[in-house]
Amino acid sequence: MKPDKLRVLVAEDSPTARRLLVEILRADPAFEVVGEAKDGVEALELTRRLRPDLITMDIQMPNMDGLEATKRIMTEVPTPVVVVSTLVERDIQTSMAALRSGALAVLQKLVGPQAPDFEDEARRLRDTVKAMAEVKVVRHWPTREAPLTPMPPVAQARRSKPALLAIAASTGGPAALHRILSELPAGYPLPILVVQHIALGFARGLATWLESVCPLEVKVAEDGETLRPGVVYIAPDDRHLGVREDRRVEVSNAAPVGGFRPSGSWLFRSASRVFGPSMAAAVLTGMGQDGLDGLREVHEAGGWVMAQDEATSVVYGMPGVAVAAGVADEILPLGDFSRRFRELAGLEGERA
Repeated sequence: MKPDKLRVLVAEDSPTARRLLVEILRADPAFEVVGEAKDGVEALELTRRLRPDLITMDIQMPNMDGLEATKRIMTEVPTPVVVVSTLVERDIQTSMAALRSGALAVLQKLVGPQAPDFEDEARRLRDTVKAMAEVKVVRHWPTREAPLTPMPPVAQARRSKPALLAIAASTGGPAALHRILSELPAGYPLPILVVQHIALGFARGLATWLESVCPLEVKVAEDGETLRPGVVYIAPDDRHLGVREDRRVEVSNAAPVGGFRPSGSWLFRSASRVFGPSMAAAVLTGMGQDGLDGLREVHEAGGWVMAQDEATSVVYGMPGVAVAAGVADEILPLGDFSRRFRELAGLEGERA
């Protein structure tokens, strides 16, 4: 029987930052801090010995940094990892790499009780840790090429090539986006709009990281800019992303949808009302059911809806509810999305 308290290991080299994080967690009786690590080597050793429910992981640490520690933990003793990082450029890039290596979320490191929004940020951190501790992580083996699997042809109902591709993701999304976008060719003929749930302050870092690993231009979306083929538009921090009636980018501070801003449902609904059947939508790994209401509109308008399968999803929440609701035209493993995207764009045999 699982103990009532969530057992957390805190990995942080700064004694001050470590003490603050421990105090934030201990302020909630749901948590028990079972260990503190000052570097990645100690984090790995304590994870093996203590088997915590979750690890909060700093990135810049001596002896073994948080990126390498996350890789080792996910291959040797899979445990949910939440990165708690500063926002310097190098740390953002490494934090994104940690997500690809198996970390579930990345949060901004808190300044301290003197900050005006400290209590809200501390509550958000505790809520994230609680949610991520419930994720059933799987072992990450060293990267290797997966064999290509046969793909069924797109249904005959999908007669016209889409003019827009919209994607929504949450937990596990950055790594999934990395995989998909890196396999698309330069000159991909569709604009791609992406809503990724990620901690405040990390949208620009996500865009920069993705652009560094794929042949497409990746940028944080700006309100009113022209939709261009081969450009990936990332929803800005705390703003909805959609499409205006004149087919330009829409960035909005309208109220959250289902508690989310940006919202996948906002994106899908907005794009569907403009493009109708001439769009494709994909919902990837993530907690909850954001995106479902918007996908219903895409489906009803005749757009093409794809959902990630359970086996390759870190969390089968967002794609799972789409499948259960019957709005997904097809269910794909992660490794098949880029090929389907190429096929929908008329580039069936091309790779980056």
